[in-house]
Amino acid sequence: MSKHVFSIFPNENFVDLCMYQFGREQCDPAYSFGPATRNHYLFHYVLSGTGRLMTTDFKGQNHEYQIRSGQGFMIFPKQVTTYIADARLPWEYVWIEFDGMRAREAVETAGLTPESPIYHATFKDLRENMVSEMQYIVDHQNETSFNLTGHLYLFLDFLTRSAASMKISADGRMRDFYIKEALNYIEQNFQNDISVEGIAAFCGLNRTYFGRIFKDTVGQSPQQFLLSYRMTKAAELLKLTALSINDIGNAVGYPNQLHFSRAFKNVYGISPREWRNKNRVIK
Repeated sequence: MSKHVFSIFPNENFVDLCMYQFGREQCDPAYSFGPATRNHYLFHYVLSGTGRLMTTDFKGQNHEYQIRSGQGFMIFPKQVTTYIADARLPWEYVWIEFDGMRAREAVETAGLTPESPIYHATFKDLRENMVSEMQYIVDHQNETSFNLTGHLYLFLDFLTRSAASMKISADGRMRDFYIKEALNYIEQNFQNDISVEGIAAFCGLNRTYFGRIFKDTVGQSPQQFLLSYRMTKAAELLKLTALSINDIGNAVGYPNQLHFSRAFKNVYGISPREWRNKNRVIK
C-alpha cells in the first residue's frame, strides 16, 4: 500500500525563493506519474528503491534515466516528464516544489539542467544534511512560513555544495553582481515610475545586454519580473491591509487604477477586488 505525505505551502509572498508543495511517498510497485508538466522546479530525492525518469528536453529530445536510492532528479518548469517506480523494488522519495528569482541560479550552480537532471552527490555529509532539511520541511508542515522558507534556503545550500558539478566562472560572478544590483534597485524603487532603461543605466550596462543577462539568470525578462514583483506586493497589500484599490495601485507604481487592475488581472486572472474577497485576512 502506498504511503503518501503531501502538503501545500501556505504562503506564496516570498519573491527570492518560495515553496509551493512538498511531501514524501512510498510508491506502490510500478506506480507512475505523467506525462505531465509542472509550473515550478520540482526536486525528488530517492530514499530507497529505484525507478525510471523519462523526459523531453526543450530541444524536443527524449531521455530516459534509471535512478536509485542516494540519487535525485530535478523536473524543470514546463518540461514534459514521466516517472515510474520499479515493479520489484519501488522507490520511496521525498520532494519539494519551489521557485523564485534565486531558484534558477541555485539549480544551475548544482549542475542540473533539462539535459542533465540527475543529482549525484560528491560529498556524503553535505548530501545527508540536504536530506535532513527536506525531511524537516515535510515533518514540520505546521511551522511558520518563515521557518520553512529558512529550511528551503538550507536545502538549496546543501544541494549546490553537495552536487558533483559546480561551475561558477569569473564572468558569472560579475554577472551575478549586476543582477543583484538590479534586483536591489527594483526592490527599493518598484513603487516609482521606473523603466528597464533606467535599471540598466543604474547598473552601467547597455539595455540589450542587461536584458539578456537578466533573463538568462532570473528566467524572466526585466519587464516580466518587474510586473510580477509589483503584483506580488499588491497581493500582499490586498490580503493584509484595508487600503483602497486605488491606493494599492499607487503604492506599487500604478497611479492609474484602470491600468493597475488590468495588469493585476493579467497576472492573477481576476480583478484586484475579486482577489481580495477570496484571500483577505483583515475583514
